[in-house]
Amino acid sequence: MKFTLLHSDSATKARVGEFTTDHGTVRTPVFMPVGTAAAMKGIFHRDMVDEAHAQMILANTYHLYLRPGTSILREAGGVHRFCGWERPMLTDSGGFQVFSLAPCRKLKDDGCHFRSHIDGSPHLFTPESVIDTERIIGADIMMAFDECPPGDAPRDYAEKSLALTERWLDRCFERYRSTSPEYGHYQSLFPIVQGCSYPDLRARAAENVLQYDADGYAIGGLAVGEPTYVMYAMIEVVNAILPQDRPRYLMGVGTPVNILEGIARGVDMFDCVMPTRNGRNGQLFTSEGVINIRNKKWENDFSPIDPAGTTFVDRVYTKAYLHHLVVCKEMLAAQIASLHNVGFYVWLTDEARRHIAAGDFASWKETMVEKLSRRL
Repeated sequence: MKFTLLHSDSATKARVGEFTTDHGTVRTPVFMPVGTAAAMKGIFHRDMVDEAHAQMILANTYHLYLRPGTSILREAGGVHRFCGWERPMLTDSGGFQVFSLAPCRKLKDDGCHFRSHIDGSPHLFTPESVIDTERIIGADIMMAFDECPPGDAPRDYAEKSLALTERWLDRCFERYRSTSPEYGHYQSLFPIVQGCSYPDLRARAAENVLQYDADGYAIGGLAVGEPTYVMYAMIEVVNAILPQDRPRYLMGVGTPVNILEGIARGVDMFDCVMPTRNGRNGQLFTSEGVINIRNKKWENDFSPIDPAGTTFVDRVYTKAYLHHLVVCKEMLAAQIASLHNVGFYVWLTDEARRHIAAGDFASWKETMVEKLSRRL
């Protein structure tokens, strides 16, 4: 996988680049919508391409391992053929899902013993088995298996967790280098930098991953309970060490403001469930601020959801109509809101690229952060 740096902002660490996979080229900064089970909730893959203009999506190893299972995915010829997505795809390793299953899992040096959230059946994830599963899934970018500790973890826990993640990382790369893709297209493996909210641990972790000369690097374990200013500080520590000529992926973050602040600190790739999850609950992100479409104030507002026309939805539906659908509990309400929000996140990163290339990213970002922080 080749990454090319195209533009750098003189006032911030923001940059424009692109990387090429066997399923297509991705322009960065990029937002990757989350399709946990190889599907974006309530959105057709067709609309992800034609209306939201998503370049790349994310699926989750933990969920695909449990359902439909590796035998079905292999028989289908990998996840791209299974779900009909022809563009690039990334798979999370399941480390965050294991973290969220704390009452049902036990961490040991060999791996993570856990019980399925579906039927309670016992399973074991090891670094080797996760790489094998990701090979079978067949995404263009695979993530290494790690432990994602809480953002407020005490120092001794953070140190032990990072040591475990680093031992697992070595085993992940050993397995990766001793195996081959199953479907003829190249797969990258990104290591994940952990270390909680401790700058020295983050720096140590970032230095450690350099030995693998990976195609790209991820920053994990943020937006999991720590204050926002701490998250930004950890990004700065890590990105000061990670190489300039590889993409940097901030995992699971976050709000539109978080994304702009991450871009300003040199992050290239983002994913988050907020666009679809919040959309299903009536929260809409727009270029002027955040809307709760359930509020009665939108009942007779016949203006577009976003006056800037950031998405396909804004050219078709009004706030009044979407408010009506929400009140009536129509399934279409969640679909429209989710498609709008995903399209908005993609628009936001597209605009960031445009302003970085134009040389006015810093001033544009400050204006947008103020707007995006409003509750309308």
